[in-house]
Amino acid sequence: MLGAILARNGAKVLLIDAASHPKFAIGESTIPYTLVALRTISERYDVPEIKTLATFTNSTKVLGPKFGVKKHFGFLLHHEGRPQDPREVNQFDTPGLLHEASHLYRQDIDAYMYHTAVKYGCVPRVNFRVEDVDFDGGGVTLSSAAGEQYRARYVVDASGYRSPLAEKFGLREETCRFKHHSRSIWNHMIDVPPTDTLFHHSPENTPPVPWYEGTVHHMFRRGWFWVIGFDNHPWSRNPLCSVGLTLDPRTYPKAGNMTPEEEFHHYAQRFPDVARQFEGAKPMREWVSTGRLQYSSTRCSGDRWFLLSHAAGFIDPLFSRGLSNTAEAINTLSWRLLDAVKDDDFSQERFDYVDRLQQGLFDYNDSLVNAAYISWDDYDLWTAVFRVWAWGANAGTFHLQSALTKYLKDGRDEHFKHAEDVPHLGLYWPNHDGYKSLYDEMVERCDAFESGKSTAREAADTIYDHIARAPYVPKHFGFAERDQRFLHPTPKVLRKTIGWARREGDPAVRRLMFGTGIEALKAKAKGRRIF
Repeated sequence: MLGAILARNGAKVLLIDAASHPKFAIGESTIPYTLVALRTISERYDVPEIKTLATFTNSTKVLGPKFGVKKHFGFLLHHEGRPQDPREVNQFDTPGLLHEASHLYRQDIDAYMYHTAVKYGCVPRVNFRVEDVDFDGGGVTLSSAAGEQYRARYVVDASGYRSPLAEKFGLREETCRFKHHSRSIWNHMIDVPPTDTLFHHSPENTPPVPWYEGTVHHMFRRGWFWVIGFDNHPWSRNPLCSVGLTLDPRTYPKAGNMTPEEEFHHYAQRFPDVARQFEGAKPMREWVSTGRLQYSSTRCSGDRWFLLSHAAGFIDPLFSRGLSNTAEAINTLSWRLLDAVKDDDFSQERFDYVDRLQQGLFDYNDSLVNAAYISWDDYDLWTAVFRVWAWGANAGTFHLQSALTKYLKDGRDEHFKHAEDVPHLGLYWPNHDGYKSLYDEMVERCDAFESGKSTAREAADTIYDHIARAPYVPKHFGFAERDQRFLHPTPKVLRKTIGWARREGDPAVRRLMFGTGIEALKAKAKGRRIF
């Protein structure tokens, strides 16, 4: 995406890849924030192909019927040796009016964006493994093991954990600063039964949207399984389902005598309904098993270089933040790079903001995911964390959307630059002190429970009390209603929430809800989708 943006706007770009397409990748689940970020960079930098990825319909029409639909985040809490309790579930549905999320089949998505970058003028070089990166006063030299070399004025390293720049400059923090610990096992499989076929519950215990039509999280103490279907829509001709297990290695150390596949099923068998989810499913490739997923870097930028997203750090696939964080960083990095090209000035100071943004995204995601893992000891505490996350994710999406809405009206880039001026870089809702205080209390209460300083009930009560008195958390929607398991925005629910916002809501909430909602309704009336 970054290569396409830079080349489309006049920069001379070399795109180096150690492998070639198609290739396997995870990071498949989109969220509303991802979609708005993709629309933003598509409009802002005039690369319409990026907007294709922002809806399930357009992805399917342009790239083919390979994608799954994502109508919700679905969470089911499990306890070892027991059937899943239908009262211990949650679902957060994506409003179809505003967003049409999908499960991205990455080998096709990635190849599509690569071809787009080349179309706009990127010079491609595949199967080129960087052996050394040498900086001098005039630029950068990139060398391969075979002695091939290229010169550049600036390098963006988007390679991932084995970042050449991180290694060259010793950027990895020897002791990773993140609190969260997890490792993972994953694969693509066929013949994974739809989650809904596992249960035959009463209507009040059945979610408003089928489980399998969203991203399914089977949670248990200090771990979770994901189920991301590419085969969950009538349009799709892709039989695959992405599956994975992520768990805390301090609680579940690696079993050296088991293969990754054996270990995956070993843990699945501990939970009867999870075992049935994968019974008879067939792996389609070699299993991947990792050590600790978390790694961090002391900085992301320097003179003539930048570490983008996963080259700088990683937390956990929970809450599907990888793609949205990458898109957000690209949005703020691109205009700075284009200005640097014009000025021939690639000093570190020009990119300090993007460095701070990425570090903030890592740190807030770390505290959020860590709190979630802690909360899975107790369903009530988890529901409190679930609500703080869900509303923050919504409000942050509205915040980003408000800048895009203004830009679409007058084409002034200053709306995006103004949106960067926030006090809490990396937080979902980055410009609201009230939400920051709620978020901090959630983290503190979960930490207190983990350390034995409070019970789970005391921690949950404190968070819910804060939610109840907060005028910046919408009422009637389900964010503030403790016993509401399914956050499903029906017209009746939306009317009640809008009424609350008019009469009692925080002015910031009114601005976000009404500005975005009105524009969405206008777009729907005109038969188009601007979001």
